[in-house]
Amino acid sequence: MKGDDIAERLLEFAARIVKLGGALPQSTVGKHICLQLIRSGTSLGANYEEARGAESKADFIHKLGISLKELRETRYWLSIIVRTALVPPKRMNEIMREADSLCRILGRSILTAKQRAAPIQGQPRTAEQE
Repeated sequence: MKGDDIAERLLEFAARIVKLGGALPQSTVGKHICLQLIRSGTSLGANYEEARGAESKADFIHKLGISLKELRETRYWLSIIVRTALVPPKRMNEIMREADSLCRILGRSILTAKQRAAPIQGQPRTAEQE
């Protein structure tokens, strides 16, 4: 999957998170979860864009890791919504599947970037690998 495709999926995911936040109850708990969910669910795409503009492979890997970390937090808040039935489960199925899929994609991207950044045994690192 190409960077533009991932960026588009993350943008669409963030839009769905914002809409889901609007569907949460206006109770103290609903408001708390809404703020946490929107914060993490919208920052992962922004962090991905930061990674795409990274200054080095190490910077790319680091920022992609932050994006994955935010996505995992988002998945946690989504799981709380499911467990507490704050939103009908039918509405949550697809967004949970997408969160899982995006976690796998970002995780694989990090592994691939780390493998490409690792020097070949016995050869010095090039400037491009930095």
